[in-house]
Parts: sequence; C-alpha cells; structure tokens
Amino acid sequence: MKAIAGLVFAAGLIWAPLSQAQDAKAGEAAIKKNGCLKCHSVSADKDGPSYKKVAAKYKGKGDAAAKLEGELKAGMMKVDGKDTKHATVKGSADDIKNVVAYILSR
Repeated sequence: MKAIAGLVFAAGLIWAPLSQAQDAKAGEAAIKKNGCLKCHSVSADKDGPSYKKVAAKYKGKGDAAAKLEGELKAGMMKVDGKDTKHATVKGSADDIKNVVAYILSR
C-alpha cells in the first residue's frame, strides 16, 4: 500500500511541471491573442508595467492570482490605490487563469 502511495506521489511531482508548462504556453497564446503586448512586455515597461514587475509586486501574496483574475475580468486595475481602466481579457475562465499564471511566473 505504501508503494502505491509513493508511486502516486511521484507521478504527481512529475506531472506538475508538465501541466505548468502547458498553462504557460496557453497563457502566452492568450496574451498575444488579446493584444496585451501592445501595452506590456515581459521585461520592459511600456504604457503598462512589465510582467516581471507585476510578478515581483505580487510575489509571496497568496491572493495574487485571484486578485489579478478579477481585475482582468472586470477591466479595472488598482494602480497606486486608485481604480484604473484596463482592457478585459476575452476568453474562458481557464484562459484568464492561464494568463495570470504566465504573468506571475515571470
């Protein structure tokens, strides 16, 4: 019984990076499809902050993903404590989760 539990655990560890890679690719595709790169970049600030800067801002915050998902759905971002309009991400809830996962992984 312990051997089976160990195999299941090991399979989960192996599967986790693979599923994250798929989410990152899907997130990157959704970012391109939604035109996010017009205002954002992975490493350089444009009209909007870089994804590296956003990831650093939310690093270690447990509610970061949920907060960003809500903001991307609503089309509003908190910037310096003020609500600021932002383009909504069009797509399914999974698309938005993949976008957020991609941004936070930078």
